Amino acid sequence: MSTVILLLSLALGTYVVAVLEQWASTNRLRLAGPVISALRLLGQENILPRKSDRLFFEVGPVLLLIAALLSLAIIPLAPGLIATDLATGALFFNAALAYVLVAMIMAGWGPDGAYGMIGGWRFLGQLIAYAMLVVMPITTVAMRAESLSTIDIVTSQEMLWNIAYQPLGFALFVFAGMAMAFVPPFDLPVATGELAGGVEAEYTGARRIVFRLGRMVLILSVSSAIVVFYLGGWLGPWLPAWAWSMIKILSVAALMLLGGRMLPRIREATLLAWCWKLGIPLALANIFLVGILVLVVPL
Repeated sequence: MSTVILLLSLALGTYVVAVLEQWASTNRLRLAGPVISALRLLGQENILPRKSDRLFFEVGPVLLLIAALLSLAIIPLAPGLIATDLATGALFFNAALAYVLVAMIMAGWGPDGAYGMIGGWRFLGQLIAYAMLVVMPITTVAMRAESLSTIDIVTSQEMLWNIAYQPLGFALFVFAGMAMAFVPPFDLPVATGELAGGVEAEYTGARRIVFRLGRMVLILSVSSAIVVFYLGGWLGPWLPAWAWSMIKILSVAALMLLGGRMLPRIREATLLAWCWKLGIPLALANIFLVGILVLVVPL
């Protein structure tokens, strides 16, 4: 039964994220929009670039989807409602999403096209920038919970959510998470206005559907991690635990997709400068502050 609930939650969450993404990009809320777009893509011819690296070209979108799904495996929607309860779940999340870079480089390199290749290398620049800002806030979350288990991290927030206990870590993790999911203003790898789709520019038909599905699941995964690490996971009054998880996850996804488009795009070089000159010192300060709080105010 729990497996069925998890699969239904994954399908519903991914579809809602797709609706929100279309709403953010077109300013039109259409509940049937993702279905219409998928049918349109299925009607396209599956074009294979003449000089493509066939292995990279085919595997890139699939690997993106697999990496996003693996990162969701350690996200608990309720007590006992989790695909895999790992003792090192928080680290597994980061390890699984490391393969997003591999998928993006493969998808950019495989078609042997300029737009795709530039998009892939842009994502590499973003990863070098945000990588430490994912790991270091997770460290402070684990410090408070005294565990890397995502279930223990949620239960450690019963008295006070981490967004209030360590707001600086929350801000840094959201910033890095948006760059990881390459949503605006960090969408340079797929910038439509200048790269005609970037990494996904050379993909058509079913291949493009798989790529876009992987991106939607990735956004859902990042939103889920923000909820588990900082917003109390399933904790909340009156409603069932799984309902609170879904409400929080989809709310975070909506804020990421809609709020990010109100900001100007950030070049990967600028992002590198901000993260290494300002972000990492702030993350180290956050570790120090949380360490003091854990010793002095062990909530």
